[in-house]
Amino acid sequence: MPAASEPSSGAPSRPGPGTPLPVVFRPIGIRVATWVLGALLFGVVAVIWVAFPPHVREAFTLLQRLTVVLFGLVAVLVGYALGRSRVEVREDGLLTVNGFRKRLHPWESVARVTLRAGGPWAIIELTDGSVASAMGIQGSDGERAVEQVKQLRRVMRARATGDPGAGRQDS
Repeated sequence: MPAASEPSSGAPSRPGPGTPLPVVFRPIGIRVATWVLGALLFGVVAVIWVAFPPHVREAFTLLQRLTVVLFGLVAVLVGYALGRSRVEVREDGLLTVNGFRKRLHPWESVARVTLRAGGPWAIIELTDGSVASAMGIQGSDGERAVEQVKQLRRVMRARATGDPGAGRQDS
């Protein structure tokens, strides 16, 4: 079964290896969802708190209030981690930032990049047989993610052949 990111004809071309590096791929859907849901959650909690009569608000202990604030901070932390995910195409390799972990994959260690149909994010297959997640290219971004994987493949092909023209889309 071919991956959703396999080449197809008629797809619009994006900047390839001629584009100055670094090129950064960031997910859009998860970033929008994080901001929207975070704002909604904060708004709902704030409205509920204000709607409570004063005697109900006074019934909350300091520990209970701190617990709610702590849960809010954890939600912000998770949203920040998801929102900062990216894949950076650099001269020295692919830099992946997944949550709070950064990892540089030198070009000679990158074998292939795939985005399976229905997959949550792109996968970087390494020459040693291991794989690394590339959460900066999210499957939920649809055609945008497929185009990003194609662009990344064009850059990889150009680097492998040493021909800047190898990264141009042929069909």
